Amino acid sequence: MNANSRAGRRLAPVVLAISLCFSCGAALSTGAAEAQHPDLTGIWTWDTDLHPGAGRFDLVWPANPPFTQEARDKVAAYHALVDPKAETPSSYCLGMGMPGSTLASGGYPMEIIQRPEQVTIIQEAHSELRRIFIGQPRVPDSDLFPTRNGYSTGRWEGDVLVVETSFLQESVDQGSAHSDAAHIVERFHLGRDAKGRKTLTDDLTLTDPRFYTQPVSVTKTWYAMKKGGRMLDYECNEETWDDHLEQLAKEAAKAGKHPGVPAKP
Repeated sequence: MNANSRAGRRLAPVVLAISLCFSCGAALSTGAAEAQHPDLTGIWTWDTDLHPGAGRFDLVWPANPPFTQEARDKVAAYHALVDPKAETPSSYCLGMGMPGSTLASGGYPMEIIQRPEQVTIIQEAHSELRRIFIGQPRVPDSDLFPTRNGYSTGRWEGDVLVVETSFLQESVDQGSAHSDAAHIVERFHLGRDAKGRKTLTDDLTLTDPRFYTQPVSVTKTWYAMKKGGRMLDYECNEETWDDHLEQLAKEAAKAGKHPGVPAKP
């Protein structure tokens, strides 16, 4: 082995150590940058001081939205169909979808789980779920399709989480009726109220050229649930399933077969 080879072998660990040092520095820098963002993680419940009728959607959304004629016609036709029996999507265990799930949800709390690459919002009502993708390559539009909650991406602007939601399916069965051309921008930020409580505010603007003559902007505020508070399971279909089992048991008993599952008294 010549002198140059021996020198190269001696230098290799040093070069590796320097490389690792730079990697560690980058990791620490990235971690520090992430730590600068506010942490929205936690369970948030209605601020009943600002929204005294917790769960009432009409306290947040305009009572008379600036609908286009198309929207008015479609919403009127929907209500003519369901109002006689006071039916709603919730009657059939269907969540509202955006923006109704965020602005109303019957006054139930919501949980936020924050990671650097994703913020997950879980509504207790109907266990509705939103995923907000941050700093990730956007899914090609050709791979997306309209859903009730749409596709959400987020970015940080200082202490504010800005979320944009598109690919929403047309929904006339919620207070904030919208077409599939709707686009929602939200700005989430933390604060403190006059009582010193930790608050989360969502400044939301919906733009929809088919259903609205102008953008609609509203503000919703939650406060951090007290220590010990927790989310509960929301099994909307539980009663429907129990009723079905009871019906099966009755049919089995009528046929003279062992029902397997006893009917409720």
